Amino acid sequence: MARQIADVKVSGLSRIADVARLAGVSTATVDRVLNRRPGVRAITVQRVLKAATELDYMPAEQILAAMTPKPMRLVFLLPAGTNRFLAMLGQLVAHSGDRLAAFNVRATVETIRSFNPELLARALWDQRDRADGVAFMALEHPAVREAVNNLNARGVPSVTLISDILNARRAAYVGLDNRSAGRTAGYLIARFIGQRPAKVAVIAGSLSYRAHEEREMGFLHLFEELFPAIKVVGLREGQDDADKNYRQTRMLLAQHPDLGGIYNIGGGADGVGRALREARRAHDVVFVGHGLSADTRALLIDGTMDAVITQNPLNAMMSCVAIFDNLRAGRPAEFGVEPPRSEIIFRENIPA
Repeated sequence: MARQIADVKVSGLSRIADVARLAGVSTATVDRVLNRRPGVRAITVQRVLKAATELDYMPAEQILAAMTPKPMRLVFLLPAGTNRFLAMLGQLVAHSGDRLAAFNVRATVETIRSFNPELLARALWDQRDRADGVAFMALEHPAVREAVNNLNARGVPSVTLISDILNARRAAYVGLDNRSAGRTAGYLIARFIGQRPAKVAVIAGSLSYRAHEEREMGFLHLFEELFPAIKVVGLREGQDDADKNYRQTRMLLAQHPDLGGIYNIGGGADGVGRALREARRAHDVVFVGHGLSADTRALLIDGTMDAVITQNPLNAMMSCVAIFDNLRAGRPAEFGVEPPRSEIIFRENIPA
């Protein structure tokens, strides 16, 4: 078993207490610095290493090793399933090893069954000794909140990604203003429909996601405030599953032959598109959803989908990395991190 650097006594003249006294810190802080443990401010690290050098406490190569922090171990905990945008984000993280190595970060992706708060809470707590930080898509549930708070107490920060959780000690949230996103979707559908009275429907992944709940709220309020002639005829949950969304859309079209628009709050857009095409309604029902991915690109290209509200997955990943790096360096979590911006993609401006 490798010896801890702090236990090394090279010359016999200096001890860890001497290094602490010269640096003006505690012996525990010296131990953290010399063993490259996180949680010490950069300026304090410099003072400790300077004192260790002046006292000839350890060989130069060990001083150099102590100056290089261990790679930060990050885990991105994402829901499994058919949500193509989340799958794309997971693949991006998994294949960004070289990019993240430049930031002294090692990131891994773990997936768990969607919409199960107890399973998510257990998966979060399992990271307590494995990770230096966890980014995850939150479910609004007491068990998840407790797991986040327990991780924080253990010294493992967490960042909520895409969907937030209230009253939990997470370090930051990386995602859109979802109420604004819902209003934007409503505004787009209303402008596409025009001045005529119409009905529109909403399909959510699950309202256990605060993101989906807030998008729905923004959507509903927009019509109440600005477009009272357009009636929202109900909310259905499709669990981000294409086949479930297909069945929900078929039922909506059967119940409301005059349906004028559909807002798909979560994933599984290809299921909605398939139902619209089979019913020959793809070009008279306005269809707006979230997350630019392979399926939504195809739907935009063939005209089944009218607009996609999205965010850049690379920016989301790097924002998480920057937040954890800030925390490691003792800076405020969101120092220098720009809030994500929503992008509205139409067929005519699909990025290459």
